[in-house]
Amino acid sequence: MPTRIPAGATRGARYSLRSSALRAAGLLGLWVFLIGPNLADLAVGVPTAITAAWVSLRLLPPRDRRSRVAQLAAIALRVPPQSIAAGFDIARRALDPRLPLRPGYVSHPLRLARGLPRDVFCALTSVVPGTVPSGTDARGTLLVHCIDASRPVAQQLATDEARIANAFGETADV
Repeated sequence: MPTRIPAGATRGARYSLRSSALRAAGLLGLWVFLIGPNLADLAVGVPTAITAAWVSLRLLPPRDRRSRVAQLAAIALRVPPQSIAAGFDIARRALDPRLPLRPGYVSHPLRLARGLPRDVFCALTSVVPGTVPSGTDARGTLLVHCIDASRPVAQQLATDEARIANAFGETADV
């Protein structure tokens, strides 16, 4: 049976209540998975899940726009192959001194607003072969250290940022 919302409640209140309930249920499910379904343990698990849901809503508030799950999954599925490729590239360069190393920094103007989409972009940037995000400058431009700055790193960053923006339902002018 759906939760009753007072007649004067706004759409935001409904969304927040649904988000709160989903997060609490998910965290309680995690509790049961890790600890077990013992009733004595649930006496601690239920308040813990509610408190954790409250904290998570403060740290990561619900969004009105829905993420496109299939696109996020496709982005996530690219991580293992990129990590493996990065490992082989680094090992190859370390074992063959003839391979040119052209270390340097690539500046990438961030188009995503601060928050989860930008954090996901920066995390994924760290698994692109031969690149590590090293912070932002005073203008908010992402500085990426590259093993070989002559590679098309800037183009790859722009493509990845556009994919993440699209997956989160945002815009990134690329």
